[in-house]
Amino acid sequence: MNKFDQWIEGYPDFPKKGILFRDISPLLASPEGMSLLKKEFVKLILDFKPDLIAGIDARGFLFSSLIGEAMNTGTLMLRKSGKLPGEVIEKSYDLEYGSNTLAMQKIDNLKGKNVLIIDDLLATGGTMKCAKELIESQGALVCGCAVVVELSFLGGSELLECPVVSLTSYDD
Repeated sequence: MNKFDQWIEGYPDFPKKGILFRDISPLLASPEGMSLLKKEFVKLILDFKPDLIAGIDARGFLFSSLIGEAMNTGTLMLRKSGKLPGEVIEKSYDLEYGSNTLAMQKIDNLKGKNVLIIDDLLATGGTMKCAKELIESQGALVCGCAVVVELSFLGGSELLECPVVSLTSYDD
């Protein structure tokens, strides 16, 4: 048993039949769990030496802010289309059940920075790959990706062509 399993609930047939949904809500509600999460993430990504932690809308924001503060880095937000003011760049991607678009504010001094992308879940890798391409289009280097839960049987990390760390991984 993984040390985070006590805070991750499985819901069969949600949001549709045949899917086992891994819910991290109990982890978010636990001060002990969140403290451990912060400590473990920092330990896993310290050697990547990120200048910024990029969080993917919306749960990724929780972790990018928490880890950014712990590592004394800035954070950036990757949001759904239409949610950010100012000059934004966007990229669309396909999901297993449709398509979506991610956006980020155009940042002039992003070139050459090491950016770590963080999110709650890595499944097929489409969202994370889109985030990586969006950040790299601004001249930054994605030094790694980090997730709370990886559904390794879906092979998403293989699309990313960078180091991927997860706090827990499921093969089914």
